[in-house]
Order: sequence, then structure tokens, then C-alpha cells
Amino acid sequence: MNGSLPVHLVAVISDRTEITELSSTLVNTARKDWMTLDNLYTEMPLTEDFAQPPLPAFGGRVRCRSIYAAAAMEDPVARRVIQVCADAGEQARLLPEVPMKMKLADQATALLPLTQAGTAGALVIRAPVIISALRDYFELLWERATPLRPERTAAPDGRLAPAQQRVLELMAEGLNDDAIARRAGLSTTTVRRHIAAILSRLSVSSRFAAGAAAQRRGWIG
Repeated sequence: MNGSLPVHLVAVISDRTEITELSSTLVNTARKDWMTLDNLYTEMPLTEDFAQPPLPAFGGRVRCRSIYAAAAMEDPVARRVIQVCADAGEQARLLPEVPMKMKLADQATALLPLTQAGTAGALVIRAPVIISALRDYFELLWERATPLRPERTAAPDGRLAPAQQRVLELMAEGLNDDAIARRAGLSTTTVRRHIAAILSRLSVSSRFAAGAAAQRRGWIG
């Protein structure tokens, strides 16, 4: 039996051009979630064209979230880079320390650096079990991080935010947390956070009561 890991699941790349191209184009593959960790460490001086704001084509269909090292806000250029991304629709949060860089598209592909800047070597991961663990790790950091700006938790008309609405609809189907996470393309941790927010919004303490309250409000059919 060949015990080697399939190449399509995990690959190491060391060509700087290939790393740069993959880092720039990976965002195009996201369909639901785009998540990044960034300490804004670079081998060359940081310039404002470093910013890669969420693509206009996302049109709100892809949730873009980034966690930055708080110290980056002390550098004028780094601060403008972060603000450009936030102005383009990215949800940005800050942590005292960001342990590494990471780019993660949906439940499909992750790009991890093998060096501090990530340009000399990188790990491309498509193994579902590792992707799931990385998503959970991101969510843990996300919960600890401080929002760069106030974040909207509800739609303008007072209804639930789109992600919470999707979770509510799947709850109404009687699915458990793990099944909802798979259907919605979210981590189980995020699903549970959304459920807690939904129960709070509806002022109820159980899923059954949430379903009844949501039907009365016309949030679900």
C-alpha cells in the first residue's frame, strides 16, 4: 500500500512567482466565504497597492473576513491598506498578535506560509479534514478579535442578516448543528453563534420556540 499523501490534497510550493500568483488569484475561487489572517509582514517595504479588497463581483454573496495584527494600525501605510479593504466591504478585526498568515477560500483551499512573509515557501491544502480545522481555528480567533468598525448584525429592515436567515431556515428543517454547518458552508462554531444570536433576537430559549416566533414574524414560511 502506498502511504504517500495524494498530491491534490497537500502540496508544497517554493517558486516565488507561483506563490504570488496563487495568493492573488485564490480569492477568485471563493463562492461563500473568504477568510484571511494577516500580519502585513513583507520582505519589501509595504505600499498601498498591497491592498486586495474584496472583488466587486462578490456583490455581498461572499462573506469576506480578515484578522489583522493590531500593531499594523500604528503604521500609516498598513492602516490605509486595512481601511481600503474595509471600505470595499471586508469585515476586519484586530488581534494583539496574529500568529501567521493564512488565506482560506470556502471549504476548498487554504494557503499557509512556510516563512514569516510567505514568499519563499507555502503550503497549499485541499484536504477537507484540515480545511475544517483551519476554519474552526479562524472562528476561534475571530471571536477573540476586536472589530475595526461597528458590525451590522441585522439587515436594514430589521430582519436577520443573510447568514443568520439561512441558519434559521435550516433549523426549521430540523437539522442539527453539524448538518446545518455542512449545508450552509459554515463551521459548527459559527452556526452555534448564529443560533444563539437568533434566539436572542426572537427572545426565546429553544429552537422550537424560535421556529414558532420566526413564523409569526414571517421570517420563515
